[in-house]
Amino acid sequence: MNPPASPNPLRSRRDFLKTTGTVVAASALAGVSIPYVHAAGSDLVQLALVGCGGRGTGAAANALNTTNLGPIKLVAMADVFESKQKASFESLSKGYPTQVEVTPESKHLGFDAYQHAMDHLKPGDVVILTTPLAFRWVHFTYAIQKGLNVFMEKPLTADAPTSRRMLKLADDASAKNLKVGVGLMSRHSRSMEELHQRIQDGEIGEINLMRGYRMHGPVGSAFSEKWPGGEPNELLWQIKRFHSFLWASGGCYSDFYIHHIDHLCWMKNAWPIKAQALGGRHYRDNYVDQNFDVYSVEYTFADGAKMYMDGRCIQGCNSIYSSYAHGSKGMAIVSKASDVGVPSSTYKGQNPDRANQIWTSTDKSNPYDNEWVDLMNAIRNDKPYSEVKRGVQASAVTSMGRMAAHTGMEITYEDFMALEHEYSPNTDKFTNDSAPPVTSDKDGKYPVPMPGICTKTEYPVEAKA
Repeated sequence: MNPPASPNPLRSRRDFLKTTGTVVAASALAGVSIPYVHAAGSDLVQLALVGCGGRGTGAAANALNTTNLGPIKLVAMADVFESKQKASFESLSKGYPTQVEVTPESKHLGFDAYQHAMDHLKPGDVVILTTPLAFRWVHFTYAIQKGLNVFMEKPLTADAPTSRRMLKLADDASAKNLKVGVGLMSRHSRSMEELHQRIQDGEIGEINLMRGYRMHGPVGSAFSEKWPGGEPNELLWQIKRFHSFLWASGGCYSDFYIHHIDHLCWMKNAWPIKAQALGGRHYRDNYVDQNFDVYSVEYTFADGAKMYMDGRCIQGCNSIYSSYAHGSKGMAIVSKASDVGVPSSTYKGQNPDRANQIWTSTDKSNPYDNEWVDLMNAIRNDKPYSEVKRGVQASAVTSMGRMAAHTGMEITYEDFMALEHEYSPNTDKFTNDSAPPVTSDKDGKYPVPMPGICTKTEYPVEAKA
């Protein structure tokens, strides 16, 4: 379930999955700067890290691994949790002692910390946005105003209003010649790149079925018992337990399953037009989060082809964590294990037997490093580079499937993108005294999906006064 091993203990951001991700949010936005283009291989690129949990710490490490392309240093950090920032700083300083130049004055805490961290950068530098997704559009907006290149973690959105907003911001960033990478690292797996080309060349025929599986025990912060009260307050507690809340992460379905959905759609060069699904919660016990523990989503493409995404977070069951594509002449193992596990391979017919094998990949480079190499090459050589649009599309397709399971309804991509329910409409106004976007009842329980009963929204929503 981890990427290929690396000699550097900080080489892959996946090494930090056991550390809960964290966030920084927004207040007023200011100042437009003129973009700056770094000369190829010569100028120092400075980094600011916004969101210092496992996601961010690993992404910063991957960025700092690109010294063969030119000098690069981490100069600022931002978070709402001091403990996360401290742990991240210590880990990165130990792994990259000559490249981490973060001072006490450039460590910022609080909901406006993202602004202060970006203010340490000059136009053309890079900000790493690795908070839970609810803050993505807020931080991206400020980065564009500052003329900064961006790396942002997946998913990008959990609902339609923020998806539409992010698509507009993608155009704004491109208009300023900013380079933006998105952490869907399958697209930077050299093995999957070769597999994609082989599929496009017709090696397994026309794709008519794809399958993705991520089934294992509970992981991350997807299952939460009720807020214990006290500190952190309920908003910060929800941020810390972000996998448990749809507003913060899209829940376990979006955060855990987007990689398979994205790379399978890539293999077909298409996005599905609709989804129907099953899902449920078998063992709720004392948990109060908004997730199901099983999902099975059927996606349909315009040509009638199907893609199935099955997810399960239940201890003691059969574990499957892989993905497959089936064509009219053969089939492919896309990811042998985990989100982007090598080797990828192709076969004659529909059985992946060694006797039927056509090709198997040999590249063992780290896709988490590769995505940073590709981004930094674009920055240093001033090549157009934006992964935002397909990042939004992958996020929206994932959310469409999740919503189909949560409502019990068939949902089209067009209908999903027209929805008006925004899960966290006031993210840019958060303060330490703010109420969370979803609040619990007197028993500490949060609104949960009710398929067949609550069919217009993913969970019961109080009508606006």
